[in-house]
Amino acid sequence: MPRSTSPILTEAEIRLMDVLWHRGPSTVQEVLEALPDNLNLAYNSVLTTIRVLEKKGYVRHAKEKDGRAHVYRAVVERATASQSEIELVVSRFFGDSHERLVLNILETRGIELDELKRLRKLLGEGDEQS
Repeated sequence: MPRSTSPILTEAEIRLMDVLWHRGPSTVQEVLEALPDNLNLAYNSVLTTIRVLEKKGYVRHAKEKDGRAHVYRAVVERATASQSEIELVVSRFFGDSHERLVLNILETRGIELDELKRLRKLLGEGDEQS
C-alpha cells in the first residue's frame, strides 16, 4: 500500500516535481540537467529530495533502470498537488472557507476587468452586468 502524500511540498520539491511533470519519467541526472544552472545543485541534493518525494508518495521509481540509475516518475498529477496545497491554505488561514480565500485575494490584489468577466461567466452571471 503506497504511503499517503504529505500536504506540503517545499520549494525545492516543487522545482523537481515541475521537471518530472514536464519531462515525464527521468533519472536523477536528467532532473538535475533540466534544472536552471543558477541553482548550482549537487547530484546528491537532487537524489535526497527525490527520495523525500518518494517517501511522501509524490514520485515512484520504476523497476526498470536506465543503466544503473533508477527512473523516477510523478505519481501525483500537478492539478492534484495544486488542489491539495490550496485546500491546506484554505484550512489553515481561512477557516475552511473558500469564499474567504477569494474575498481576501480580491481585497488585497484587486481584479482586472477581464478577470472579473471570466469570474462572472464562471458564476453564471454572464457579461450583462459589465
